[in-house]
Amino acid sequence: MIQIYHNPRCGKSRSCLAFVEDTNQEYEIIPYLTETPSFEDLKSLLEKLNIEPIQLIRTKEKIWIDNYKGKTLTNDQIIEAMADNPILIERPIVVKDGKAIIGRDLDLVASFLD
Repeated sequence: MIQIYHNPRCGKSRSCLAFVEDTNQEYEIIPYLTETPSFEDLKSLLEKLNIEPIQLIRTKEKIWIDNYKGKTLTNDQIIEAMADNPILIERPIVVKDGKAIIGRDLDLVASFLD
C-alpha cells in the first residue's frame, strides 16, 4: 500500500495526493502535522528516502530560521527538531514497498509508483 505524508494546506501535497488517487492504487494518508511521526518513525522514513536528515528539512520555515539555522546539529538533533516541529518536514512524502521519495515532482512520483 502507498502511504502519503500529506499537508492539506500545501499545493504540492494536494497535487501529489490527487495524482495518487488517479492511479487507482490503494493508499493511506498520513496527516503528519496532526499525527506527528516519532523520532524512530522519522529515522525509518529517512532510511527509506536514503537521504540525510537535513535534506528533509524545510530550511525556509520560520521555526528553522529562528531556532536552528546556523547551529551545528547532529543528525539526531535534526530528527528531533522534525519530531518536535513537524512543519519542518518536507512534503509530500510518498512511501511504497519499503522505499520513499519526496513527491514534489509528479513525473518522479509516476515513475516511482510504476
